Amino acid sequence: MDRDNGPHTRVPEQRAPRQRSACGVDLRFSVLGPVRAWRDGEALSSGSPQQRALLAALLLRGGRTATAAELIDAIWGDEPPSQALATIRTYASRLRKVLDPQTLVSDAGGYAIRAGQDALDVHVVGDLAAEAEKARAGGDRFQARSLLDKALGLWDGEALASVPGPYAENQRTRLEEWRLQLTETRLDLDLEVGCHAEAVSELTALTAAHPLRERLRELLMIALYRSGRQAEALAVYADTRRLLADELGVDPRPELAQLQQRILRADEELARPADEPAPPPAPVRPAQLPATVPDFTGRASFVRELGARLATAEGSVMAVSALAGIGGVGKTTLAVHVAHQARQHFPDGQLYVDLQGAGARAAEPETVLGAFLRALGTADSAIPDSLDERAALYRSTLDGRRILVLLDNAHDAAQVRPLLPGTAGCAALITSRVRMVDLAGSHLVDLDVMSPEEALQLFTRIAGEERISAEREAALDVVAACGFLPLAIRIAASRLAARRTWTVSVLAAKLADERRRLDELQAGDLAVKATFELGYGQLEPAQARAFRLLGLADGPDISLAAAAALLDLEDHAAEDLLEALVDTSLLESAAPGRYRYHDLVRLYARACAERDEEPEQRESALSRLLDFYLATAAGVYALERPGDRLVDHLEATGHAGLTFSDRHDAQDWLYSEAGPLLACVRQSSGPEVLRRAIDLLWAALDLAESGANSKQYEAAASSMLSAARTCGDLRAERRALVTLSNAHLGAGRFAEADQEALQVVDLSHDGNDPLPSCWALNHLGVIAIYQSRHEDGEKYLTQAIEDFRAGENLPGEASALCNLSRVHLAMGRTASAVALARQGIELYEGLGHSLRGANARYALGIALTRCGELAEATDSFLEALKVFRDSRQRLWEGMTLFRLAEADLAGDNAAQAASKAEMALTVLRGIGGEWRRGNVLTVLGHALDGIGQSGRAVVCWREALTIYDDLGSDEASGIRDLLLRVSPEHA
Repeated sequence: MDRDNGPHTRVPEQRAPRQRSACGVDLRFSVLGPVRAWRDGEALSSGSPQQRALLAALLLRGGRTATAAELIDAIWGDEPPSQALATIRTYASRLRKVLDPQTLVSDAGGYAIRAGQDALDVHVVGDLAAEAEKARAGGDRFQARSLLDKALGLWDGEALASVPGPYAENQRTRLEEWRLQLTETRLDLDLEVGCHAEAVSELTALTAAHPLRERLRELLMIALYRSGRQAEALAVYADTRRLLADELGVDPRPELAQLQQRILRADEELARPADEPAPPPAPVRPAQLPATVPDFTGRASFVRELGARLATAEGSVMAVSALAGIGGVGKTTLAVHVAHQARQHFPDGQLYVDLQGAGARAAEPETVLGAFLRALGTADSAIPDSLDERAALYRSTLDGRRILVLLDNAHDAAQVRPLLPGTAGCAALITSRVRMVDLAGSHLVDLDVMSPEEALQLFTRIAGEERISAEREAALDVVAACGFLPLAIRIAASRLAARRTWTVSVLAAKLADERRRLDELQAGDLAVKATFELGYGQLEPAQARAFRLLGLADGPDISLAAAAALLDLEDHAAEDLLEALVDTSLLESAAPGRYRYHDLVRLYARACAERDEEPEQRESALSRLLDFYLATAAGVYALERPGDRLVDHLEATGHAGLTFSDRHDAQDWLYSEAGPLLACVRQSSGPEVLRRAIDLLWAALDLAESGANSKQYEAAASSMLSAARTCGDLRAERRALVTLSNAHLGAGRFAEADQEALQVVDLSHDGNDPLPSCWALNHLGVIAIYQSRHEDGEKYLTQAIEDFRAGENLPGEASALCNLSRVHLAMGRTASAVALARQGIELYEGLGHSLRGANARYALGIALTRCGELAEATDSFLEALKVFRDSRQRLWEGMTLFRLAEADLAGDNAAQAASKAEMALTVLRGIGGEWRRGNVLTVLGHALDGIGQSGRAVVCWREALTIYDDLGSDEASGIRDLLLRVSPEHA
């Protein structure tokens, strides 16, 4: 973990009201780095090295007097100069002038510095360390970590830097040991609070710098073990044992040997801090149940039945109850009510999730498990990627705890199974539209509509006793018209309660119209649709139109600006309509300026649109939404890529879209709209809108390259390619192939990307729309680099440069030049590689193209590394890294860290290389593809081998070999040869 200690001009921290000198000035001193002094924040001259040695000797005595003989011995040791005493007096006189006479005083033939306790950074560190120890003893580990971080942050390099003399040398050694002890304590606290994955990078660097310090090795083994890297943890022990034997002729201390045995046994106790009892208390007790409705009515037999089942969960096998019934029958209301009543049986908490089973895209179990694990106190870094691993960790986390899990609105048993606790003492309550007969061991409950008595009671509680008692027969007509569905009754009663001028008879008369009700109760949405007809029928014409048309959009939610475009209204007019729909509960306000439908209401709104809108009106609404997204995304693309000709070759739109003056605002819009934007692309597959949809996908390229939405982007691109081929539109097909090739390239699936790019070139012989061919050639060149086909790469990229120049596309030309630099580098033409990369940078800088300029600096850094210009290469990489982080380009951030590790390795700085490679692995987790991960592991192995941790290195190389073998990559042979040389038994 890299901690920045700040610039070298920093003034030591002041922790309490300062004691000013007699002259009223604020003096502060630092020895944890260069010896320095400040008066009222202004740096003072501390003189020659020997004069600084005198100042340091006085400061470190804590106000006690040092005799002249002691100071001479401190500065010169056994060989003082002949005029040593006079020199001491001269130094003291100079310092007294710089400070003040009341600070440096003469006393009993010697000298002393009189300053407050907090004037010297060493004393501040001591106070912070004492406070940290006290906080840790009191159980506040996070406060202890924070205090130790502040203490360690006061070091500014080597203590007493460049100060001569035996006294300074002894103090340097003491202070460095103190710093290491504090660092070990803080790292120990890191592990205690679950930051093991983050600690690995720092511990790797520290063990390289202090290879014989066994406590650091022990902490590294624990951090690796808790990060799921057991083989590497064991390799650290093997490296340590070999190093100690070779260097000192001794075995590791018993504690380290015992730790190795515990790791071999996969000791569960090792997964938590050693000073805590097992099992550890849950860091969080979730209480996620939604509020129960205050007017819950009836269902007494079901409440008793389900309550009894949940009460038996304690001390028995897991209790699973599954409620099934049509939409709107009150499954969620009943389940939440029962869950609240059963809370006493589940003191360790309650989890809740809406699985969105009634929608087009049900919640993914792995996503739900991630949210549950976080709610249970699991750190993000400890949550694995795969569904099976998450489910296993989830069950382990719940073991020994009494948790109630409410799984609402489930799609089917397959979605639910990974979410079941599976341990005694826990229970699961499930609601779904389908009977889960294939869910083994579950208690099935079929929930029907209310009885007439229960329905009338619910209606009365909501609408008011006085109004209903006066018109009982009309009220019975109302609940009967609602089909005794609780949701329909609640909507009708709420409407009546909100309209004081209505009578119950008026509402009953409205419901008597059978054209507004279903003739009979049916399964699924039709019954629910009848209840929503009540609210929809009371809307003003403009509100009803907005309700219908907004339901056509597929996204998870919609912004005000997008809704205004879809409705063809000004923002303020659209907002008035949307807020009116929120008031009627037909629309939800997801966040300020964002709106969403409940999944059932969306289905009903679409049914209304299909019934009440002409096909042309529906198509026009979605076309306007597509225009809005395309126009805005094109503006974002132009802001991110000034000079890129793509924006000149996009389909025309009838909407201007949003405009941004700041690239960060533009990025925020693109990433916040990713879900709705990609959903709009997927549903725009008709021949009239297909080209605009594919252009939108191309303009939103950052969604694929950032890694954040790469899977959804790839799915949309694949869908658009199929639609283009179905329509027989070659232009659309070429562009869809470019977007899909780019997505596969970023995901490391080079064979697929290569095939798609070749298809673009094959389809471009007519000369129309040359832009896809230009970028496809660029892709082919990049893929050839990765596949070591350098002659092919040079051919493709040379052609791409010519074509970009013909189209006056300077950013494209710059990109191809930088990629050609990589080819020339691989072919041994290093001077040309550097020159090409610099040409790319020059073009990008001329365009003000910061993001792609970072890509060019990335290419230049690679070339300079190969040339041995490591300092300049590192600077180039660091400039690129800053831009990638600022632009949220995780893929390129991770790859730049990887290249920095390569540069550190080339400069024989294996410790820093290992740290950078560890950070690259963390950033690239889940993105970039396995081939890139294999490359990082290979470099990490070399770095670890360079710091004497050959056992861990072998583990990394073996993992890289497995990746390359699975991919059929040429790199496998090199890794296999490497393993044969260093560890034949593992090859």
